[in-house]
Amino acid sequence: MKKLILAAVIAAPVIFSSCAPRKSVRREQAMSVKETEKVESKYTAPKRRIGVVEFENKTAYGQGRLGSSASDVLITELVKSEKFIVVERDKLNKIMEEQKFQGQGIVDAETAVKVGKVLGLEAIVVGAVSQFGVKTEGHDYLLKQGKQQVAEVAVDIRLVDVETGQILLADSGKGVTKRKWGSFLGMGTKGGYDETIEGDALRAAIVQFVDNIISQMNKKQWSCVIADAYDQELYISAGQESGLEIETKLDCYHQGTAIRDPRSKLVIGHREEYIGSVEITRYCGEGGDCSIAKLVKSGSASAKAGDICRLAK
Repeated sequence: MKKLILAAVIAAPVIFSSCAPRKSVRREQAMSVKETEKVESKYTAPKRRIGVVEFENKTAYGQGRLGSSASDVLITELVKSEKFIVVERDKLNKIMEEQKFQGQGIVDAETAVKVGKVLGLEAIVVGAVSQFGVKTEGHDYLLKQGKQQVAEVAVDIRLVDVETGQILLADSGKGVTKRKWGSFLGMGTKGGYDETIEGDALRAAIVQFVDNIISQMNKKQWSCVIADAYDQELYISAGQESGLEIETKLDCYHQGTAIRDPRSKLVIGHREEYIGSVEITRYCGEGGDCSIAKLVKSGSASAKAGDICRLAK
């Protein structure tokens, strides 16, 4: 008996060191429904305007918060990348309500095009939490007891091109978070349910999407629109906030009738009439994203609000 007690005393410091709660987060590689090739742009493009719709929660867990939490995590990660101007979800939802598009956070490609054009977006991300589960595992030995909580989440997203309605990217990601705690001879950490493992699992699943979104958006030529035209000056809907530099040259076009694939009926482009080439001369507005460009080469069409400009090749 004395030997047993002595062994317990000697082992106690080692075991107590394992009693403190520990958390581990694991990300599983995203499985692309559509294979995504990462593209390195030859220039530092201005930021892209993108929107994120509140994700649908297809699980029976966390009704009312899991979908919004997932979209919030993605918004945070997109902003942190410094590659995007992300429209606030509240503003996106307001437009959807006004246009009678709101439907439990679900947006199809056609709706995404309509909403995106109202807000001047290049793309919209829609998604769903397709799987979520939390389980508790434990063991109880002679001297030591221990438990761990495991949260697993699977998230699916689609990146929709606002101009054509085509899905640029469809990805799935899975995140796993574990929290462990234990006790020795009844002493040590006794853990209840740790709600933070939900957010950690969501972030682990979602953070891996950002690089693929950047890659797919880099394949699409950057563009902005003309907000107004006066004499030889054009007011452009991109400026300092977008990272559009002074003296940047743009080619501008008037977009006409949409061109559709006769088989799929998807928009694959528009008839375009060349307005001319312009050069950014200064920024305009306070706190907005606006710049002024002067016309340096004229085309056959006159500029007006809603016309499109792209970086000159």
